[in-house]
Amino acid sequence: MRPSKRQPDEMRAVSFERNVSRHAEGSCLVKFGDTHVLCTASLEERVPAWLRNGGKGWVTAEYGMLPRSTHDRMRREASSGKQGGRTLEIQRLIGRSLRAVVDLPALGEVQITVDCDVLQADGGTRTAAISGGWVALHDCLRWMEARSMISVDKVLKDHVAAVSCGIHEGAPVLDLDYPEDSAAGTDANFVMTGKGGIVEIQGTAEHEPFSEAEFGQLLGLARKGISRIVSLQQLAVA
Repeated sequence: MRPSKRQPDEMRAVSFERNVSRHAEGSCLVKFGDTHVLCTASLEERVPAWLRNGGKGWVTAEYGMLPRSTHDRMRREASSGKQGGRTLEIQRLIGRSLRAVVDLPALGEVQITVDCDVLQADGGTRTAAISGGWVALHDCLRWMEARSMISVDKVLKDHVAAVSCGIHEGAPVLDLDYPEDSAAGTDANFVMTGKGGIVEIQGTAEHEPFSEAEFGQLLGLARKGISRIVSLQQLAVA
């Protein structure tokens, strides 16, 4: 039995609340159980210097955890003068995941930055950020479309979502919360599109190596979970 009493293929309650930021072009408060992430999408009518006059836009992301998003207060990274390696790795993952479903030439020479701020952490913050980030990005693109800047159907090629899976006490399970994540023998994050394409897989054996058969089980669980998340994204933006 899982600590949360969930079935092996059962996700936590997932929700997407849109338009939670008054100023951002797109915003979403995403909840995966007790993991809550605020995602905002901001439009800038410029691109990085290395993309100037290249005829295409850019989508990037930033990620951070608030000091009391965890049990003990964390020091703000700004106070140390630099971002940690984990933060950089996660925000690059979010950016790659979102760009995988955006037609950058159709976007035009603008940049959209998706900021993902963890309000409360209970495992799976990066997967929640990717899934909620897509909703914020979608709404930013709708904002642009309403001003005749783009056509969303040409720019946004598909949904993208992410979920964690792992082997906990010898059993493959879907959508790990913190008690499972901290004790899992294998921990993996899967990023996929709505059509089932694989964007990225991160998998680590914390103790014993996992087998190809176990990986197949984790992939099957991930596909089920991401299908559920995409369905909820579709409902949220309908």
